[in-house]
Amino acid sequence: MKVVTFNANGIRSAARKGFYEWMSASAPDVVCIQELKAQRDQLTDELFHPQGYQGYFHFAEKKGYSGTAIYTREMPSDVSIGLGWDDFDSEGRCVRADFEELTIISIYMPSGTSSDERQKFKEVILDRIQPLLLQFQTDGRDYIICGDINIAHKPVDLRNWKGNRKNSGFLPQERSWMDWLFGSAGFVDAFRLIDSRPGQYTWWSNRGDAYAKNVGWRLDYHIVSNRLKAAVDSVDVYREVKFSDHAPVIADFDFSRLE
Repeated sequence: MKVVTFNANGIRSAARKGFYEWMSASAPDVVCIQELKAQRDQLTDELFHPQGYQGYFHFAEKKGYSGTAIYTREMPSDVSIGLGWDDFDSEGRCVRADFEELTIISIYMPSGTSSDERQKFKEVILDRIQPLLLQFQTDGRDYIICGDINIAHKPVDLRNWKGNRKNSGFLPQERSWMDWLFGSAGFVDAFRLIDSRPGQYTWWSNRGDAYAKNVGWRLDYHIVSNRLKAAVDSVDVYREVKFSDHAPVIADFDFSRLE
């Protein structure tokens, strides 16, 4: 199974840059998208409903803001929109698709860069989601949680880590949360399971030729439950075409290894 996660920073903008042509050519089984920045009535063109895929969307109430989606080749047994939290769900931040014993989630965690208020909201959500993630570990299902988490975990995950220790996205409490996620919570960072190299980023500022100079952050993750660790075959950041300020991250899973 090939699973892509991608923050589009506007799905209509990414579409104009060729994202759907790339998606068709690379033929992933599941595509998790964050930051749609669109409403349902703006995605009526057949381009946004590619042949062979089922599409499920969570739109933000605010126009031109946030939003998440899952495209899947296989029909899910169940789809859930949102987490049941009004403040989070009004921003269109989560879609869940269930397939037999496997669950795939597209999630867009809040950013705290715009204001102290948004940073507080981000930290509230980080705290609130912990019991849910622990519940996932005990319900007998396998999980692939895809998305823009808006946190770089370790110094290797961003170029200028020393200068960003007091900035949202690399604050000590955020990194501690990631330590918990990939520690006692029992989840696995699929990318770092395969690739330990520095310089592997998924987001670049639009300022100062950051993309060309590869001055970036790794903010986009495939977070997998521990049992799926053995199934992670490869994980790559796609940089040949720039569809967004984020790059698609592609993970291949070989579930035969679990048998």
